[in-house]
Amino acid sequence: MSGSNSSNPDVNPDVHDAHDPVGMTVHSMPSAEAALARPNTVSGRVKMILVLLVCAAPVVASYFSYYVIRPDSGSTAYGRLIQPTVATPDVAAKTLDDQAVALRSIKGQWLLLLVGGGACDEACEKRLFMQRQLREMTGRERDRIDKVWLVTDAAPVKPELRKALEATPGMKILRLPREAVAGWLKPEAGHALEEHLYIVDPMGEWMMRMPVNADPVRVKRDVERLLRASASWHHPPQ
Repeated sequence: MSGSNSSNPDVNPDVHDAHDPVGMTVHSMPSAEAALARPNTVSGRVKMILVLLVCAAPVVASYFSYYVIRPDSGSTAYGRLIQPTVATPDVAAKTLDDQAVALRSIKGQWLLLLVGGGACDEACEKRLFMQRQLREMTGRERDRIDKVWLVTDAAPVKPELRKALEATPGMKILRLPREAVAGWLKPEAGHALEEHLYIVDPMGEWMMRMPVNADPVRVKRDVERLLRASASWHHPPQ
């Protein structure tokens, strides 16, 4: 019969035979181990970034101060910015009751820090009064600030002065050798260590020194700028 060589109409040339290896190809799927490894990889990267951020925190603390309160622009910091900042030394101090305490234990807050002998003359008392007023003048932010007086000799502190200081919130009085303090804090050229108010950030980095006979209003302005700039990274002491 003519046409016996024509194609079978029931066969669709576009459909592969069931045994066609191309038609039965199944694309490979990732192994279970590989799938489980991906979240671990992501988690590891996140942890690594967090560790780097923690390590960089002191650097961030010092540089934010520089860029927020620029020392070279006209309308700027009253105090002298310390670049680079200087970490609190790992030295032992004592309370007035002769209890040993690590100096580094004072970190965790912004610190308004003064240095002086236990006898504390009139000029010393005036600086301590300014220190107290500065903290109170910051209003709601005052709980982020502690006051520190480093007593650098063995002279006794007058009972009435000690009572007044310890009655005020956020006050820490520690005794340690003057040379230990001098290895950390530095006065302006031609002046004594005891003449300045020093500011230490919550990470324990000395980062600013106020002028001799400082104007409390201008000091307050600098302190408020620091508090505003650090609002997002401050953590209360543990």
